[in-house]
Amino acid sequence: MPFDYIIDPKKIEENSFRTIREQTDLSAFDDQQQQVVMRIVHSIGMPEVADKVRFSTAACEQGLAALKNNAPILCDVEMVKQGITKRMIQQPPLCFLNDSRTVALAAETGETRSMAAVKFWRETLPGSVIVIGNAPTALFRLLENLEQLRDTNKAEYQRLKPALIIGMPVGFIGAAESKQALWDVHKELDIECITLLGNQGGSAVSSAACNALLRINRGEIY
Repeated sequence: MPFDYIIDPKKIEENSFRTIREQTDLSAFDDQQQQVVMRIVHSIGMPEVADKVRFSTAACEQGLAALKNNAPILCDVEMVKQGITKRMIQQPPLCFLNDSRTVALAAETGETRSMAAVKFWRETLPGSVIVIGNAPTALFRLLENLEQLRDTNKAEYQRLKPALIIGMPVGFIGAAESKQALWDVHKELDIECITLLGNQGGSAVSSAACNALLRINRGEIY
């Protein structure tokens, strides 16, 4: 039972992104942003989500620089971590969701493990790229922590804040609200971000956005 389909991975990718360009309105985005939006569309299979993608002013610029300098990549869940293309990074992404300290803290406080894990991001937070694709509670907690740090010591805050937050949690409880919160406060907190407003998102979508930046740094452009 022979089937007629493309087996060359390069041709598959080229055809995919040519089709995405044909079906997606990218007119609102600059060249670098277009690469990220196309990867998001590719990961979710829906060209219409492009109009929900938001970039802060220097999001791509700072994300590209951070990744080029081998900045830590902090992930909310293991699926996001596994979605980052390993051949493009020099050190593995970090995820503290299953760390024994996280498990103990979540049990003690009654909060989600995703929230508890954010506490252990602090050591590697300065200049990092944060990728949140599953847990809105992690995004809310991160924003709370950043606000508290800024209000406590503004100079220390500037040193410790991440280079970029890719915030794209998925779901029906808190997901849309957490992303809207990120977009609403990013200027006040002086942080760069990429987000996908609404309920859609997920591990594959958020890691795809990070991978797009990694690919741009390597000259892999469509």
